[in-house]
Amino acid sequence: MGTPELISPRSPRVAAARRLARRHFRGKERRFIAEGPQAVREAIAHRRDGSPTLIELFATVEAAERHAEIVAAAHAAGVRVHFADDRTVADISQTVTPQGLLGVCRFLDSPFEEILAARPQLVAVLANVRDPGNAGTVLRCADAAGADAVVLTDASVDLYNPKSVRASVGSLFHLPVAVGVPVEQVVGGLKGAGVRIVAADGAGECDLDAELDAGSMGGPTAWVFGNEAWGLPEETRALADAVVRVPIHGRAESLNLATAAAVCLYASARAQRGSGGCRSVSPA
Repeated sequence: MGTPELISPRSPRVAAARRLARRHFRGKERRFIAEGPQAVREAIAHRRDGSPTLIELFATVEAAERHAEIVAAAHAAGVRVHFADDRTVADISQTVTPQGLLGVCRFLDSPFEEILAARPQLVAVLANVRDPGNAGTVLRCADAAGADAVVLTDASVDLYNPKSVRASVGSLFHLPVAVGVPVEQVVGGLKGAGVRIVAADGAGECDLDAELDAGSMGGPTAWVFGNEAWGLPEETRALADAVVRVPIHGRAESLNLATAAAVCLYASARAQRGSGGCRSVSPA
């Protein structure tokens, strides 16, 4: 086979993809960029309302040869594939060292009501989380721990920020995510669905180890994680059924948000899968 024809850097398709670096255009077009083979692979497999999430794929010739199965899967799914030179891909990309594969994807967030209707057992709620890398990493942790959903409140970072998407390493496509929901609505809806609300706070009056020992973590649980710098405001803490701290057994001053979220989510996942936990009970 000869070298495929390369898309012009001045193509309207390239210009449209480049604009998705800005939140305004992402919201207007309801599209975002997924970068790298893992994210693109997951975007090809993901479908919503019968339509593939991936709309277009931009690939350098070298990346297309290295990941031929991804390009073939994109073609099979009816996705438009554009071959581009390194400079054009780098111009669209938001990374220092692009991996040669960029997918333009449809928004995929779920209505909060759909999450409630599914009777979730484990949920991560990001309240006023502003760092996109943290948001994506918590989403990845929630996916790994087997959570049923993630909710970003209305004061949190944009789910489709390129750094959030990259930090999720494909997990964005694995579980329902609701965005832009006021924290009071999140808490009220989850409580109405029988979910216990646990706020994670370094100054919490309850200790995570003690909660586990007491057997109180085995039921449906939503963990609420606050802002990286100032944590959860008192009015949000007051909405929770419990405010729990991760114990510090060594000399570290604290844990960062993503690490604390991983500890909390895995603690709940283990409790729920243990004897008497909610996931060990067969549905009626």
